[in-house]
Amino acid sequence: MFTKNIHSRMKIAVLCFAFLFLVIIGKVFYIQVIDYKKINGYAENLWSRNLPIKADRGIIYDRNGVILADNVTTTSLVVIPNQIKDKKKVAVDLAKILNVSEDAMYKHISKKTSIERVHPEGRRLSYEIADKIKNLNYEGVYLVKESKRNYPGDTYLSHTLGYVGIDNQGLSGLELMYDDCLTGEDGAIKYFSDAKGNKLKLNEVYEQPQKGMNITLTINDEIQKAVEKELDNAVTKYNPDRVIALVMNPNNGEILAMSSRPNFSPANYQKYTVEEINRNLPIWATYEPGSTFKIITLSAALEEGKVDLHKDKYHDSGSIRVENATLHCWKHGGHGSETFMQVVENSCNPGFVVLGQRLGKNTLFDYIDKFGFGAKTGVDLNGEASGIIFSRDKVGPVEQATTAFGQGVSVTPIQQVTAVSAAINGGILYKPYIVKSINEPETNTVVKQNNKTMVRRVVSEKTSKEVREALESVVSNGTGRTAYIDGYRVGGKTGTAQKVSNGRYLYNNYILSFIGFLPADKPEVVVYFAIDNPKGVQQFGGVIAGPPAKTILEASITALNIEKPTGGTEKKYNYLDKKYITVSNVVGMDVNKAKETLKDFEVKVDGNGKTITYQSPEAGSRILEGSKVRVYTG
Repeated sequence: MFTKNIHSRMKIAVLCFAFLFLVIIGKVFYIQVIDYKKINGYAENLWSRNLPIKADRGIIYDRNGVILADNVTTTSLVVIPNQIKDKKKVAVDLAKILNVSEDAMYKHISKKTSIERVHPEGRRLSYEIADKIKNLNYEGVYLVKESKRNYPGDTYLSHTLGYVGIDNQGLSGLELMYDDCLTGEDGAIKYFSDAKGNKLKLNEVYEQPQKGMNITLTINDEIQKAVEKELDNAVTKYNPDRVIALVMNPNNGEILAMSSRPNFSPANYQKYTVEEINRNLPIWATYEPGSTFKIITLSAALEEGKVDLHKDKYHDSGSIRVENATLHCWKHGGHGSETFMQVVENSCNPGFVVLGQRLGKNTLFDYIDKFGFGAKTGVDLNGEASGIIFSRDKVGPVEQATTAFGQGVSVTPIQQVTAVSAAINGGILYKPYIVKSINEPETNTVVKQNNKTMVRRVVSEKTSKEVREALESVVSNGTGRTAYIDGYRVGGKTGTAQKVSNGRYLYNNYILSFIGFLPADKPEVVVYFAIDNPKGVQQFGGVIAGPPAKTILEASITALNIEKPTGGTEKKYNYLDKKYITVSNVVGMDVNKAKETLKDFEVKVDGNGKTITYQSPEAGSRILEGSKVRVYTG
């Protein structure tokens, strides 16, 4: 019995030892095979150190590959306190080079940390300062690559592009909205040290930084440059409170150019207020649109069959009475008897009050809703405003009347351009957008493509055609004559909106605007230009805002290779206008006869001969009367 018990105990002991052995083997297998990477990572963290290498942000391009935002390489100072033997001497020498106090530098190199980035004193150093630090050759003092955002155009497109902080994080504009895409993954130089931080003689490991994604915008650099120039010219000439410009492709919602004044320099953002930086006026500013809003009333009246522009007539006495209010036309004494086409050409407020009355409150406001007013367009930029439209239960006859000609409502430039695009493009409202694609950084291969987004149909093709014809007539015969471009069919509408403060209209303080497009028969580009409170000039949108809009339209013709169309309406000149005249062929004529033939121009004769052998501009060119024509006699 006793022997039997001993054998049983020995079996149990052997089994226990065997089980324990299997557990140990299993644990070793788990550590060496299954959990190796995790545990090895813990070990590496104890004896490895990383010198950070900042990744480049993605590049931002215009639609044709022009760089709008890229990066430059700079150097930053990093110290490893445990490797610095004489901390006092190192602090003194570095402080002298960086022009900071010795105490501030000593705090950096005495910190109880494995690696200390010297911030902000040691960030983005010049090559000269970096070389001085490198020549010290101190152990524990390192210079590492750092990427700095660069904006080649400085203030160019500043509110749209935005800016980045010192750590290359997006803080406004597209830099903020697409920060996740633009931000890359930082790399490092990994080295190994002992428990005291002393560098071991082991091979360093280089972890390459990964660049952020590139972004291609719908912006056209040529048109954008024209916009920036005209904005600067307007500031110089008129000293306005604000100036705004926006250019769009009406057939898909692509934004071709946008900017405003005042603007800011992204590289020096610290010098500006938060309001100056964050207010992207083309999508943020709200104000009464004035007569540019009449395009919406016109479209609604035509769609509902409330007016025949050529047959229906209206007598404008200079004002119209609505309930207890008298609403005036801009022309004292009125325009007299006119067709509704002339009502549009003359931008006659009482005539548009009649159109609003024919539509009725609900129908008028239904179309305002359909065209997208009172709601954000959804453009892919941050900071967009919604505008303000009357609540229908608060709209009486007077509010209905003033809304019909663009007074009493508040809209944004992006809403106006988007809505007018729908009125002239065949009747379709598109969602505006500015990011064309997101691209892989090495090959610039498209990763994500943005395409046009139809929101809704608002009017018919037939109505849209009538609207285009009416707005072309405004430029040829009406208030938009300053935007006429010889040889091209231009449509447009002027706007003169009195500004409001504390519920009262301000005296002699207006926002003057012009919205134009071409070709009028098949629009490819829409331009909006608004000047807020220009000083010392006549307060008429056509006079002040029309010419810069015309210049941008002309730049768009070149940038987009828009061909001259056929047909259209010829401009009716008045006695103040300079006419476009075709240059006759004078080659082969004697000098006196050539001068007589070119009597409408300033003729400059070069040479001593009697017969003209060459002329510039060449025969058939159309130029303004009084322009210079140079002839050569050989």
